[in-house]
Amino acid sequence: QTDEVFLEAQIQNITTSPMFMEKVSLEPSMMYNVAELNTVDLMGESESTFGSRTYLQPLDTRQYLYCLKPKQEFAEKAGVIKGVTVIGKLDIVWKTNLGERGRLQTSQLQRMAPGYGDVRLSLETIPDTVNLEEPFDITCKITNCSERTMDLVLEMCNTNSIHWCGVSGRQLGKLHPSSSLHLALTLLSSVQGLQSVSGLRLTDTFLKRTYEYDDIAQVCVVSSEVKQS
Repeated sequence: QTDEVFLEAQIQNITTSPMFMEKVSLEPSMMYNVAELNTVDLMGESESTFGSRTYLQPLDTRQYLYCLKPKQEFAEKAGVIKGVTVIGKLDIVWKTNLGERGRLQTSQLQRMAPGYGDVRLSLETIPDTVNLEEPFDITCKITNCSERTMDLVLEMCNTNSIHWCGVSGRQLGKLHPSSSLHLALTLLSSVQGLQSVSGLRLTDTFLKRTYEYDDIAQVCVVSSEVKQS
């Protein structure tokens, strides 16, 4: 649903002696910023998820997690970021029990390019919990990922639980390649529980092609008495 890329790296000590893991970092490619997700906040201080001991015993494996986000200048260019497959390389530095240092730097890591299709619809804002049969607002972002200009019409189809408020068949106008627009929409749910936001249809009047969007997101619907208590 987003342009974020999560990378999980499993590192195993295949030697016969313990090793001290001095550094494991991800050097992102030029289009990404990286955040390491290998620490936790304890009493205001950042500590490694592996604890204070950074030794890796023989045949032990550790999992390192990183989150890559497109830099701002590329995030708005859907056609550009969609085709990027190179995300960066891992830099691993360790010491043996005799103090000898080793280093491994991988080649550029690849990801599978996402298949957004011609038109991408993503959810920007949605409440976590809403009241039963009470309207609530969401914000959608529509991006033209094709190489041609589109003329879009929005249709809203009700489901058994989700009911859209407003006029269906709305003209959104022309959307140029790699351009985006934001839509504020209102809906309500007639059924309690975890409900799926579905039923949006975008039609390109130039090619007479319709794109269907279901299971866009989930929202928890409760009775007003439950929410107030």
